[in-house]
Amino acid sequence: MSNDERGTTAIEFAIVGPVFIMAVVGSMHYAVEEGARCASVKTTVCTDQTSTVAYTQTHYFGPSTLPAFTYNAAAACGHLVSGSISYVLDIGLRQITVPITASACFP
Repeated sequence: MSNDERGTTAIEFAIVGPVFIMAVVGSMHYAVEEGARCASVKTTVCTDQTSTVAYTQTHYFGPSTLPAFTYNAAAACGHLVSGSISYVLDIGLRQITVPITASACFP
């Protein structure tokens, strides 16, 4: 690798990395909001934990790895749906693990 190409990976990550992470966070936040809303409003669709988590999964449009979603009907704030995932970013010289979580609650 020549001297003029050494920083290429770092610069590419600096440009693409934040956009990728924002897309994942935005998609997961949208999914948990829709899941919590479904549990509160669409009670014929989201009847229990299994159907609420399945509904939430269908509203996640991020990369191929599906986050782990959970549903709590007895939360103090109402119907709580949470999601979490850890992405491993390979930036050439090393790998970075980025934990991402989101949660939403509807009365």
